[in-house]
Amino acid sequence: MNKKAIIYFILYITCLGFFPQVASAEQAKEDPLDSGTFSYKVIHPENQLSAAGYFDLRMKPSQKQTVEIELRNPSESKEVTVNVSLNSTKTNANGVLEYGPAAIEKDQSMKYAFEDIVKAEEKVTIPPGKTVPLKLKIEMPAETFDGYISGGIQLKVELTEAAKKARAKQKGISNDYAFLIGMLLTETDHVVEPDLKFNKIYADLANYRNAIFANFSNTTTSFVKDMTIDMQIMEKGSKEVLYDTKKADMRMAPNSMIDFPVLMNGDSMKPGDYTGHIIVTSGEKKWEWTEHFKITQEEAEKYNKQDVSLIQEQGINWKVVIAIVIGIILLLVLIFVSIHFVNKRNKQKKQLQRKTLKQKKQRQTKKRD
Repeated sequence: MNKKAIIYFILYITCLGFFPQVASAEQAKEDPLDSGTFSYKVIHPENQLSAAGYFDLRMKPSQKQTVEIELRNPSESKEVTVNVSLNSTKTNANGVLEYGPAAIEKDQSMKYAFEDIVKAEEKVTIPPGKTVPLKLKIEMPAETFDGYISGGIQLKVELTEAAKKARAKQKGISNDYAFLIGMLLTETDHVVEPDLKFNKIYADLANYRNAIFANFSNTTTSFVKDMTIDMQIMEKGSKEVLYDTKKADMRMAPNSMIDFPVLMNGDSMKPGDYTGHIIVTSGEKKWEWTEHFKITQEEAEKYNKQDVSLIQEQGINWKVVIAIVIGIILLLVLIFVSIHFVNKRNKQKKQLQRKTLKQKKQRQTKKRD
């Protein structure tokens, strides 16, 4: 390769790095799984108490106010629809606050649910390259309250029809992404001390594994911070601890409940009478309960059948394997005997035909003589 050719080659490679290439028709095709994307910006009003990325609003009784979240569509060719979900803050089994939709029951102590105080459109469509406001209308209760009304706004792209069809054909797990923006509503600076109330202790499954759950509630409008739970399970009347767990750095949302599990470490659930001892601490505050509960025969059988660790431990069922092997052997013997019988019958038939033919030839020979 001469010097001139080398120079042209270097210039060509350099241009590839600086100038975008024209996409082919195949490359320009839109991904059917792509339903679009968006960004958001929280617009803080004057009664915002902090510079946080969420709403932290100081309100008054009966106050009505509309706040906004700006939604921007970066695409220049495709509109995007955003689904909006409003949810009271709840507490999951790990002591983590849930601001999005969650299959967790509301606590009976909740007097003002976030989704009853705050209203918004269920979906917003953003034209290509545009920014539109999501308006959140707040209407406070007439009665003054201390503490917090806490909730979250979930923003999630709505799947297009093409994306739904493509997903139906797709194998494996599909991931959905959503934005969560928190909102805190307060009226006073009065500090409300948390108060926990024990509800029940019961047997169930945690991630398809046998477990004992303690259910208790934060019945106040305050957050429980730096919470530690220490739980032990014994047979009723015995001091020997069968199962125990301790977890720290947990939180609870205002007026929410928690179902806290103690795993049974792969053991079969056995019917009987048991005792649970639960200690919960948060700072200098402490709650302690000793409660009795019963596991019935029906519950034990039900959960043992669903416990994945027990199913895995059962391994190979040799009785079933032996029965299958014996069945296969008997089938092979039956096939062998059938084939042998058919072959023997065919052989006898051929011998008879040969004998008959031979006798016929002998008779013909005698006639000629």
